[in-house]
Amino acid sequence: MRGLLRSVLSFSLLLVMSAAIAQEFPSKPIKLIVPFPPGGPNDIIARVVGQRMSEILKQPVLIDNRGGAGGVLGTDAVAKAEPDGYTIAISSAGALAISSSLQEKIPYDPLKDFEPVTLVAKVPEMLVVATSVPASNMKELVALAKAQPGKLNFASSGPGSMPHLAGELFKLTAKIDIVHVPYRGAAPAVNDLLGQQVQMVFLDLPILLPQVAAGKLKPIAIGTMQRVAALKDVPTTVEVGMPDIQTENWYGMVAPAKTPKAIVAKLNSATLEAMRSPEVIEKLASQGAILSGGTPEQFGAFIRSEIVKWGKVVQAAGIKPN
Repeated sequence: MRGLLRSVLSFSLLLVMSAAIAQEFPSKPIKLIVPFPPGGPNDIIARVVGQRMSEILKQPVLIDNRGGAGGVLGTDAVAKAEPDGYTIAISSAGALAISSSLQEKIPYDPLKDFEPVTLVAKVPEMLVVATSVPASNMKELVALAKAQPGKLNFASSGPGSMPHLAGELFKLTAKIDIVHVPYRGAAPAVNDLLGQQVQMVFLDLPILLPQVAAGKLKPIAIGTMQRVAALKDVPTTVEVGMPDIQTENWYGMVAPAKTPKAIVAKLNSATLEAMRSPEVIEKLASQGAILSGGTPEQFGAFIRSEIVKWGKVVQAAGIKPN
């Protein structure tokens, strides 16, 4: 009985301490790590959301860009940080889900070394083709690829990137033989597509919007369930009969494992409030980003499902871990 009483008292004390910590949080600036260089979708989303969070939490939310290894280096910095809520990250699908299938060893366990906070935004991947390709829709493109097996190329921003896996998923789903051509980033891939050196690419919507709007690339489909406001005339992969091709790059907030639940809840609340702000919605919609949200538990379940999904694509495509 005494042991039970001690356990109850200890648990009650823990709850009181946790509530007190959360009430005081934050009492100093929060470091928000972006595991990519400035200027990309991850960076833009973090800056827009982080600025509004600063106003809500009444403490500066300072962006810390730490690029490298496809987002792994910066994400690892959060895994190794003190679990006090003052070092967090908005990380990517690549670092939190895809890397575990594509790298022999990553320095953290995406399911054990973080406290999920919330899924912040999704950025659909769009399939486009060069203007010289004699296809203007999915049916024509698949027919062209089947008539010329091994002759059409698809570019990517690098081996193991979301554009690479999106292309492999398209290849598997459509049962076509197209050849992967990896580049060092999205910009050279787009340049060679414009120069007719490759025939197609899946890339983040914001990267392709200017070229599509100028008529320099032909849009085929967007890998999401619903059409995107920025390109209302472009069908989704669901509409063109390929619902299995859901290719959205996503960005979510995580804290180090063992961060007190009350602090995670406060970060979740502030992030969701920031995401509901009209100015945040407007700024990110213009970038082709779709705001998400949800509980920490929902985001954790989402990460697990994405690890399984892309692991199957990696295995089916025969991609060897680096």
